[in-house]
Amino acid sequence: MTAAGHGAGKEEFLSIGGVIALLTPEFPDLTVSKVRFLENEGLVTPQRTPSGYRRFSAEDRERLRYVLTAQRDRYLPLKVIREELDALDAAIADGSTTALRPRPGAEGVPGSEPDDFRTDTLRRLTRENVIDQSGVDADLVDSLIDAGLIATGLGGFFDPEAVLIARTAHDLAVHGVDVRHLRGFRTAADRQTGLIAQIAGPVARQGDADARDRAAELAREIAALSVALHSTLVTVAVRHALDS
Repeated sequence: MTAAGHGAGKEEFLSIGGVIALLTPEFPDLTVSKVRFLENEGLVTPQRTPSGYRRFSAEDRERLRYVLTAQRDRYLPLKVIREELDALDAAIADGSTTALRPRPGAEGVPGSEPDDFRTDTLRRLTRENVIDQSGVDADLVDSLIDAGLIATGLGGFFDPEAVLIARTAHDLAVHGVDVRHLRGFRTAADRQTGLIAQIAGPVARQGDADARDRAAELAREIAALSVALHSTLVTVAVRHALDS
């Protein structure tokens, strides 16, 4: 893959440690294990020295940044990112484009893609942040907290998704669905989480360097499939209910 501006002068190559140092300000949770995992998955293919050390070109770094951005901002699973990269490779080859251009993130309901289930270490929200960003009443946020629909994690902060939950609860309330009706969603989510943990947990405990990343990707994939199945079942059930 050829990016714009490459080919002029002597190209600079970085070691895997150099790549981590370069990208950590943008992606604080990036690790050597993560880069190796993405390499094993075929998302990035750095050159190797005769002694086996990885050498990341500017093009490799651009490609890795694209993958990490797609995961963080658009919640895409690796298979979809791979398809995008293949399409971009073809576009670059025929001259339609000259560089990787990450697409902007889109706001919407999470859960349709595996990387919606990735922890965002960059955003930690207080109760006041959730109220301000969601634009809903403090009483509603407090009711959601009391019902266990939004909860703090380690350190006492809320996840960014708490904002979307608050907005969604507000919109449902307009249609007569109050917080007490939403407790079943929390119960169903907990059951699905337990099932996913049973499947992904043994993978995480395999002990090799990539085990944690493989387990996280597996968990996200299963979670996304679960959400898709739930959505489809509800869609069909509602259609039948309206037709009857």
